[in-house]
Amino acid sequence: MKNNSGAAEGFTLIELLVVIAIIAASLLPVISATKRKAQQTTCLNNLRQISLGVRMYSDDSSDASPSPGSAGLSTNLMPLYSGYKALIKNYVGLQGSSSPQDKLFACPADVFCPNWVLPNSSPPWHFVQKSIHAEPSFDFSSFLFNGGDNSTRKLHTNSFTFPGLAGVRLSSVSHPSRTVLVMEFSAIAPWSWHEPSSHGVADKDGTMYNDSKNVVSFVDGHVSYIKMYWNSGRKGLAGNYNPPAGYDYQWSPD
Repeated sequence: MKNNSGAAEGFTLIELLVVIAIIAASLLPVISATKRKAQQTTCLNNLRQISLGVRMYSDDSSDASPSPGSAGLSTNLMPLYSGYKALIKNYVGLQGSSSPQDKLFACPADVFCPNWVLPNSSPPWHFVQKSIHAEPSFDFSSFLFNGGDNSTRKLHTNSFTFPGLAGVRLSSVSHPSRTVLVMEFSAIAPWSWHEPSSHGVADKDGTMYNDSKNVVSFVDGHVSYIKMYWNSGRKGLAGNYNPPAGYDYQWSPD
């Protein structure tokens, strides 16, 4: 006898769309995590090649670090950190003027930054959808050299000192496996391109925070993804002072 109950068999269109939406929502975190991991790996590989270029420059320069010296305007200290690129880029196969096409110096996760790092910025401080690598004021590089001590020389003051490797012979570094050589721009502030967060105590309206994770290279040649220390009770950037015990890096050469 034929069943005339009228009950629908299979999925209706609406039910099918609901199932697809649920599956897509469950896969989105996995896809996002995979994308972040791929970006992190690219940054690691780029920074490894850049660090090799730094060492090659040093080998050809009587062991000196690629320091641009205390050139530049006193109101703009970033060239003291980014000026290394002009010195080492021929060691990594780049010729001519720097440009946004210098992909080796780009972290693919570098798609936002605090507005206070950009020229002519003003409060309120917040993140903006701009890439550091696209900025000529940073020589089109997502990465900085550990040259903070040049800031001290430039400012001509004894009221504070910044650690760094500017003018240092790399063979004289006491702890090469702990001392930062080159890092993501975000590490010096710090914030994180790979694990964005505004949780915890922060400064400048949440654009800096403790334990942000960043890719950095070390004097001994290895590259790591590590936590950066930032003291919310102390003025300035994370790169202005060495971290306390428990962190896997230092800025100073001794």
